[in-house]
Parts: sequence; structure tokens; C-alpha cells
Amino acid sequence: MTQTLAEALTLTDDGAGGLKVRLDGGFSNAPRSAPQERGAPFGGLMAALAAGAMRQGLGIEAPLQTLTIQYLAAARFEDAVFTPLMNRGGRNVAYASVTGGQGDRVAVQALGTYGRDVAGPVLTPLTASLRPVEELEPTPLDTGFGPWFTRHIEHRFVAGPKLFGENAGETPELGCWMRTIDAAPLDEARLLFLLDGLYPTYFTAFPAPPIVSASVDLRADLLTALTPDISPEGWACFHFTTRDVGGGWAVEDGVAHAPDGRPLALVRQRRKLMPSRG
Repeated sequence: MTQTLAEALTLTDDGAGGLKVRLDGGFSNAPRSAPQERGAPFGGLMAALAAGAMRQGLGIEAPLQTLTIQYLAAARFEDAVFTPLMNRGGRNVAYASVTGGQGDRVAVQALGTYGRDVAGPVLTPLTASLRPVEELEPTPLDTGFGPWFTRHIEHRFVAGPKLFGENAGETPELGCWMRTIDAAPLDEARLLFLLDGLYPTYFTAFPAPPIVSASVDLRADLLTALTPDISPEGWACFHFTTRDVGGGWAVEDGVAHAPDGRPLALVRQRRKLMPSRG
């Protein structure tokens, strides 16, 4: 039986300084038209697990400020171990790192910066006026195209999915409300999960078939401590923009907003384009 998201995010002590988790095929990044084993555990899940392993394994209580994660190899759908390390602890800021993988095969490595918020000047130019999520209809991804992990996400596109050339000649951008299907209040792990919850935005600029890519690294900057009152029903509004495609690489930026319009996070992701078959 496929894991729930809560089960997929549950890390347990392995008794040797690491934290163990079962990676389930229900979170595969393969399209649902293909076997789960054709893909690997998707990047948002691995980012959430990396941050969770640092927090849980090192007893960090301060909010996550920045997560930088590199995807070194595709993990397998079996038990994995995340091993965290405190690089430098401090009263106001802590720097940690973690590796995650299976046996000698390291799948991800990540750096985390944690720190407490303090009183000081405030400037929030990213605050947005959003179309309310209640005005939008659920728009699940096509089962032949959408990856397996998207079954754990509810999508509501602001102006449609714009797939395969609808943004041709225009800014390659995409807006979408998302939440995890358990409708739990938005927290750190779920936000990291959702920051990688859509297809590459350059899909909106090029015609079908899609140019497949693999995530190489991702950086997420969280802008506010995530308390249950920020989004009690789990919703956040995401806006993604492709910044560059060329030389076999793509760079994409995103911003996440709470339902009241306050900015929650910035994300930048670099992808390696896969050679086309033909």
C-alpha cells in the first residue's frame, strides 16, 4: 500500500547516528503512464527529508532559513539513511549538513542554515494580491503526463496549466495554488515538498513532447517561520519563472505566498536537460 505523506516524512533513529526512512514508489517522479521504478523519489520529498533529518537528528528548534540541496544520484525505492552533522552551532544561527543515501551510494547532500527571528526593520516587497483559491477549480495533472508523486498534491492553476507552447513568445511563467492532499496546516516539510511540486516551467514555452530534465540542485530561502495559523488548510500560491534554457541546462525561480499574500519562500532550481531521442 502506498505511504501517506506523513508516513513518507517519518524518520526514525537507526542506532548509528543516522535517521532511517522508507522511500516508497508512490513518490516516484516517473509519469503515471510508466512503472514507478522508471523514476526515483522526487526532489521535493528528498529536500523535506534532508531538512527534517537535520532538525530531528541535531535537535534544532530554530526556523529553517535556507536549504541548499544537491541531487547526486537517483535513490532506490527502499530504506534510506540520512546522516546529519552540526557544522557550527550558535545561539542565533546554526549551520548544519546532511547526506542521504543507501549503503555507499549517496543520493543527496544538503546544507541547512537555521536561525531565530528577532525584532528589526521590515521590508516585504514580495507581498502580493492573490486571486482567492476558493475561486479556482481543482485541476489535476493528466494521468498520462503527471508524475506519481502528484497524487499527493492538489493543484489549482491561476490561469490554466499552459502546457506545451501556450507561453510561446511570452514570459515562461506559471501560477498555481498547491497543498498536500492531507490538507494539513502548511509546515516546513510540506512547503519544501511543494516547492518542487510542478513540472518545469519551460514546458509552457516549448511544444510537445516535453524536454525531460533532472534536478541537479535546489536552493530554498524561507522568509517567515511557518506556524499553523499561516495556512491552516495547507494552501500556498506559487509563481514559477524560467530564467534561462541553454547549453543543456535550465534555471528556474519561484516564489511562494501565503493565502493572505505574505511571502513564504524563494526557490531557485537548476536542471540538466536529458538528450532527446530521435
